[in-house]
Amino acid sequence: MTSGRTRRRRDRVSDHDIGGRNQPSSDLNGIYQPGPASPQPPQGAGEGGQSLTKRQRRRRRKAVAKNAALPDAAAKTAKDDDRSAGPAEPRGTRKPRRRRPRSRGAKPDAVASTPGGAKRDAAPAALARAEANSNQHSAGKSAPALAPVRAARPAPAAHRPPAYAALDLGTNNCRLLIAIPTRPGQFRVIDAFSRIVRLGEGLSRTGSLSRGAMDRAIAALGICAQKLAARDVGNMRLIATEACRSAANGAEFIEQVTRHTGLELEIVTRETEARLAVSGCGSLIDRSAKGAVLFDIGGGSSEIALLDLRGAYTRRLASRIVAWTSLPVGVVTLAERHGGRDITPELFERMVVETVEMIHRFPERDRLGSIVGSDQFHLLGTSGTVTTLAGVHLNLERYDRRQVDGLWLTDSEADELVARIAGWSFDERVANPCIGSDRADLVLAGCAILQAIRRVWPAPTLRVADRGLREGLLTEMMVADGVWRRNEPMRKTRG
Repeated sequence: MTSGRTRRRRDRVSDHDIGGRNQPSSDLNGIYQPGPASPQPPQGAGEGGQSLTKRQRRRRRKAVAKNAALPDAAAKTAKDDDRSAGPAEPRGTRKPRRRRPRSRGAKPDAVASTPGGAKRDAAPAALARAEANSNQHSAGKSAPALAPVRAARPAPAAHRPPAYAALDLGTNNCRLLIAIPTRPGQFRVIDAFSRIVRLGEGLSRTGSLSRGAMDRAIAALGICAQKLAARDVGNMRLIATEACRSAANGAEFIEQVTRHTGLELEIVTRETEARLAVSGCGSLIDRSAKGAVLFDIGGGSSEIALLDLRGAYTRRLASRIVAWTSLPVGVVTLAERHGGRDITPELFERMVVETVEMIHRFPERDRLGSIVGSDQFHLLGTSGTVTTLAGVHLNLERYDRRQVDGLWLTDSEADELVARIAGWSFDERVANPCIGSDRADLVLAGCAILQAIRRVWPAPTLRVADRGLREGLLTEMMVADGVWRRNEPMRKTRG
């Protein structure tokens, strides 16, 4: 016997209003069938369960066929409304199967306009209309933009952070950095390149760049040009240093680079090179220090800057340079003068003394006075020589910049490392993963220059920097363009 609660529930099911369209539906033999017209009882059953005549059944079939021929949009609407607003099934009953009306080529716009079908089928139609609207707009006709299509478009290039590029063509290396600014005073490197080209090979003997050296440099610069073309670089600065400064055919070589690669290099002065080294490595200066000597041992020259830090702290440490000099000696020129393969202790000491004499010709070497040698003074080296010493000190199986950059070496550790490398044969230097065949004949010349600097400016500690001119170039360009200024629009970058 059916309870009153069950009867009331079934009454609500049969009288439910679908989607507000006042279209009744019936629960017939467990099948929930939405439709625009009143549903019929099962075939062969009439009102009160009586059997139908043959004519009545034929009329009933015609009515069902007529209902199935209604527009697909209305059928789709009723089906989707049924899904969203259908009544709950009584407990313990089997879930009814719903009849899916057969689609007969409904138009996309009609399907997209239905409440439920818009989520699934509106996107293709919207994209098609967006193309049509775009074509009309290009022909001079106005057309409304569609929000879904507009949201799918990528962000305009104008809102992307600008990229900066810095290239340093030295006597021994060709280096490139491409970076984008991040937090104030910092940037993220997105591409880099470094290759030993030995542009200054034979320069100390002939006074000119050799054909082979220029070919090696142009080949490396060609790779740099490809990397620059592949990036959206808004501002760049490409410099050449000592080899092109001192070579008789340096300007001619710069013109060849432009013809072959399209890159326009700028030959910078020694003073500019020293300032850029400070700008690139300034963040590694100890804030508690009262003075520091920063040096960059290059292939053809060595830049040295004396920093007086006794005033208030500032990020622009280039303003704290009280004296600077550029020694006309580097790892390539010193190795060519004395040899680089078989270095005896006597020959090594001769190279150190020769470099010390060059430093003594620097009249302002004593500007830091009594600070030198105290606990508030330290050295900061940026070059392949000091990074090689750091890699050997860490016993790295493969050079890792992250472990080397910023490493502190005590005075005794630096002496022990130089003595260890000086005692190795040429083959042993080649076998070390942090030296290799490219630097095996140059590393002792660099160690001799380092020892000369440490004798003139003794310090309890030496800090290693795996950064230099390229970082200085990037920093100065970003500061000039104001990318780190707060509440100020960024100035337009130069091409």
